[in-house]
Amino acid sequence: MRNSNSLRNSNSVFSSSFSSLPDPRRTTKGHFHYPLDEILFLLISAVLSGAQGWVSINTFGKFKLDWLAQYFPYENGIPSHDVLGKVFALIDPFAFNTCFSHWINSISKRTDGEVISIDGKTLCGSASQSRKAFHLVSAYATQNRLCLAQQCVSEKSNEITAIPALLDMLAIESCVITIDAMGCQRDIAQKIIDKNADYILMVKDNQKSLRQQIEKVFTLEKPSHSHTQTDMGHGRAEKRQCDIINTLKFLDDRSSWPGLQSIVRIKSERAEKKTGKITHETRYYISSLNKDAAQLNAKIRQYWAIENNLHWSLDVLFNEDTLLMKSGNSAVNFAIVNKMALALLEKEKSTKMSKPSKRLTAALNDDYRSLVLNC
Repeated sequence: MRNSNSLRNSNSVFSSSFSSLPDPRRTTKGHFHYPLDEILFLLISAVLSGAQGWVSINTFGKFKLDWLAQYFPYENGIPSHDVLGKVFALIDPFAFNTCFSHWINSISKRTDGEVISIDGKTLCGSASQSRKAFHLVSAYATQNRLCLAQQCVSEKSNEITAIPALLDMLAIESCVITIDAMGCQRDIAQKIIDKNADYILMVKDNQKSLRQQIEKVFTLEKPSHSHTQTDMGHGRAEKRQCDIINTLKFLDDRSSWPGLQSIVRIKSERAEKKTGKITHETRYYISSLNKDAAQLNAKIRQYWAIENNLHWSLDVLFNEDTLLMKSGNSAVNFAIVNKMALALLEKEKSTKMSKPSKRLTAALNDDYRSLVLNC
């Protein structure tokens, strides 16, 4: 086991990233037994080790107090589950998200051309009789496999207002932003271009005129490039044909879309191995990229990493949809802690264990938990 000083020094990134988070208790009380940095470190350590909910976090803290005290004093011990819940319900989620974004940027380095996917997910357990469930819009770096930031809205239809706010928080220069049809808006495209990034935006009937124009162009022009890719997995075979047109003289609306260089058609054919059922789907996109079909086919495919690697992991590994957190900002703030834990598990590369095995090992082995936290 490393000595206390080295543990404290290695935790400086965590401390500096969250030191600016306002303590909501200071507005009503001048004294409190449990400093906010101790509460936050307890939460991330416990969730990383498989704890779910305030009672299990409190239990983890009691059993691991000696280990926790190597990082922070914990002079007054571990707060009760009621204190944990009340504090987290009061924390400003925007400020917490800003600190989270600062922390995630300190442990990651994005490369030119990296795909950043933006998509929303509803926190089912946050709904109450007086309030709809919160809807979180997240930005996910597909190569780093890290969530970069989140933005909370009251329902899915408000994603259009959340996406620009989310983009304002991100350093996205030279990256490629992929968004589903909800984000296919001129203002969003302009913001991405203004930040020296590129976009690939799905086009559906919320931009009906644009979709119809794209369909028309594909009947008038031969694709500039085409590429076909076949994948096997998850009990099915999928073939995706990507067709691109870079000559947009027949696209009437082209000048109103900032930076537009290409229109894209993806034709997919899926065959279920068990049933033999075959389904076909055609999707359309607009992009500021002037790339060949193979490159765009790959980048469009990477969009789904936010569903498969982020949202799926949060639901299956962290049981996010079943967590009942209805008080104040608890659900939104706890979602950030889950994303922090998932990021640390992704960054830890010393073993090829699965994420569930890593969490179990972190629960049982103090040295391994320290290793993960220092990633």
